[in-house]
Amino acid sequence: MHFDEAFSEQVFAEGRIDSSLYVDGRKADIPPSVLVDLFRLYSWDVDFQRDIRGGDGFRVLYERITNDQGESVDNGDVLHASLTLSGKALQVYRYIGATGHVEYFNEKGESAQKALMRTPIDGARLSSRYGKRRHPVLGYTKMHKGVDFAAASGTPIYAAGNGTVAFAGRKGGYGKYVKIRHNDTYSTAYAHMKGYGRGIRTGTRVRQGQIIGYVGTTGRSTGPHLHYEIMMSGRQVNPLRVRMPSGRKLKGDELRRFMVEKARIDKLGLRQALAALSTSTD
Repeated sequence: MHFDEAFSEQVFAEGRIDSSLYVDGRKADIPPSVLVDLFRLYSWDVDFQRDIRGGDGFRVLYERITNDQGESVDNGDVLHASLTLSGKALQVYRYIGATGHVEYFNEKGESAQKALMRTPIDGARLSSRYGKRRHPVLGYTKMHKGVDFAAASGTPIYAAGNGTVAFAGRKGGYGKYVKIRHNDTYSTAYAHMKGYGRGIRTGTRVRQGQIIGYVGTTGRSTGPHLHYEIMMSGRQVNPLRVRMPSGRKLKGDELRRFMVEKARIDKLGLRQALAALSTSTD
């Protein structure tokens, strides 16, 4: 949907993470669609189950679309975000290059986007790592070829990258299961789901961050969780350790244009932050 640019305004929000980015973002009145975008932007570099600590913070500048009565009718792009983890700020900026596509880069002009997400779920707890373990149902030691994230039943599960659904259906002890082929090298798998995302079936093309299913406890499972696997050339690898392919880096004239746009967004963000501070102290 497209709206007249005259009805686009910028909104600034910030907060501290005490529970999860989603929960505390909602407390800061950030719309759910914007929070989903934030999660997608950072999921390539941030393990939301292990990297977030109490007291970490976030700031975001995003577009809000209003009608001629000043009523909010939709949300646009995130223009800038900063996620502070253990005192280090991870920043992303929107940039629209010559192709007209929206991309996101850090302050050095390095792409924020990687091929795959390490943790395709928000607000979950890492409950079982990759490696040998005593199986909780079978009772004997066997190789655990993925990682498990414990979460409430119905929690959304996201596609870790762009690709095609190679299989969606029941698969033995995996229960309701989805496998996505991303390219000739990488595939990912998601198991024990309660149900599938809208339109998810074998052969469906999916985009990174799209909801492909919901946490459940189908198959051999002792409670609601996501079992997540990354396969490299057909073999399961540790999702928390595998080196993710990096995105592109801006150079030359394109880098200079990005830096001009970054400076514009920084000024806009500072103005909105001061306005928000002034409003809160009135």
